[in-house]
Amino acid sequence: MMRIMLAAAALLVAVIVGVGSFVIYQGATSPSSQAFGAPFTLVDQNGATVTEAAFRGHPSAVFFGFTHCPEVCPTTLFEMDNWLKTLGTEGTEIQAYFVSVDPERDTPEIMKTYVANVSDRITGLTGEPDKVAAMTKSFGIFSRKVPLEGDDYTMDHTASVLLLDASGDFVGTIAYGENQQAALAKLKRLAGGA
Repeated sequence: MMRIMLAAAALLVAVIVGVGSFVIYQGATSPSSQAFGAPFTLVDQNGATVTEAAFRGHPSAVFFGFTHCPEVCPTTLFEMDNWLKTLGTEGTEIQAYFVSVDPERDTPEIMKTYVANVSDRITGLTGEPDKVAAMTKSFGIFSRKVPLEGDDYTMDHTASVLLLDASGDFVGTIAYGENQQAALAKLKRLAGGA
């Protein structure tokens, strides 16, 4: 009798696990009605309005940072520019974006100067602080102001480059300091799926 009860319990667990796995699999593979992140309205480095539509129709590499960043942001932007140059024609469809997490200081004019010093392939995005905060949150980006001496501050933020496919869906990241060959392989896969 005990063996029958144990066998029945094991069968019940197997059915529950199987149904749960199927539901999770279906949720992960079913096409979503909305791409990654919530709709947003920001401005680019030239002051033109930019919405989530900018991340559609082509693959995108999106990095969140700020112009007063001492190391991570300039390094990442230089790496992004180098990756795109290294890919050559293989990566022409990839659009690259630098979204400010410090819109109080990063005006379109400042973004334009900052980005132009690094690359002509990367577009700077900024906007009203509440709109930037909502956009970064919907994209799962961590950022917070860290006070320094006097009235100065810096920003802590997620340092990975987000990779979005031509539908605007999240397909992966390139971590800060990731090996160049690994980063290029990810971008080639991204470009191949455009």
